[in-house]
Amino acid sequence: MISVVVPVYNEERSVALLYEELQAALDPLSTPWEAVFVDDGSTDGSFAALTRLHTRHDNVRVVRLRRNFGKSAALGAGFDHADGDLIVTIDGDLQDDPAEIPHLLAKLDEGFDLVSGWKAKRRDPLARRAFSRVFNGAVGLVSGVHLHDMNCGLKAYRATVVRGLPLYGELHRFLPVLAHQRGYRIAELPVNHRPRAHGRSRYGPERYLRGFFDLLTVSFIGRYRHRPLHLFGGLGLLTMIGGAACLVYLTLLKAEGHAIGNRPLLILGVLLVVVGIQLLSLGLIGEMITSLHEERADERTRAQAVVDDVLTHS
Repeated sequence: MISVVVPVYNEERSVALLYEELQAALDPLSTPWEAVFVDDGSTDGSFAALTRLHTRHDNVRVVRLRRNFGKSAALGAGFDHADGDLIVTIDGDLQDDPAEIPHLLAKLDEGFDLVSGWKAKRRDPLARRAFSRVFNGAVGLVSGVHLHDMNCGLKAYRATVVRGLPLYGELHRFLPVLAHQRGYRIAELPVNHRPRAHGRSRYGPERYLRGFFDLLTVSFIGRYRHRPLHLFGGLGLLTMIGGAACLVYLTLLKAEGHAIGNRPLLILGVLLVVVGIQLLSLGLIGEMITSLHEERADERTRAQAVVDDVLTHS
């Protein structure tokens, strides 16, 4: 089954049109499909429109969040209620073209686990396109996952990819990075992008600033989750070396008869040594927590495939 997860926020005029386009794109396929609409605390008539869709169509599910929690929470709720082996995400504003979904699914069949859309001819204002290009370049530089359009809402996944992915805050922008960190194969495919027909965009330049902070979070979790001492221990060691150098220098001055008690360098040297010890201790505590977690984890879940030939002799 194919599950199409649609986060909705104040898209009353779009949801019925979107379902019709999904129907036109997916009905010709031989696979059954469902649409999971997640109302992320809309303040217009979106929920009523979704309820009418559910009444008319058996393959429509509607999930309503108590308030506007953001796109990450909406996608997470949609993933939790989706029954399909293949999951497609698409925004509810009609800018993404549902006719592209079969192409994404065909790309999955080539052996990929996640296929991200790329709005090659993006129908957005120039400023937004410029911010997006800078953001995508920074994400590729920091994470090592080089996609033209990291935040495209049109993506196709195998269900195993999204099960258990941490989705909070605004980490939905980095789903390809999170999947890559877990060893899944990722591809990108150019898709059609259309001008906004209804409503207005709720994204501004400030979301890219928040995105950079989220990028630091994702990069830290991906690189140092299982080896925190490499980060905190390295920083602590460098800090301790700097503090020790200051103290050695002051010791030499003291040996030559100079007074060092009123020198700011003395306070700096002691502070650097203390902070370095604290960072090193933090890294060791992190290693202990990681070790405890790994002992409880089932190591067999990391295997992608097992080939076990049993030979019998007569």
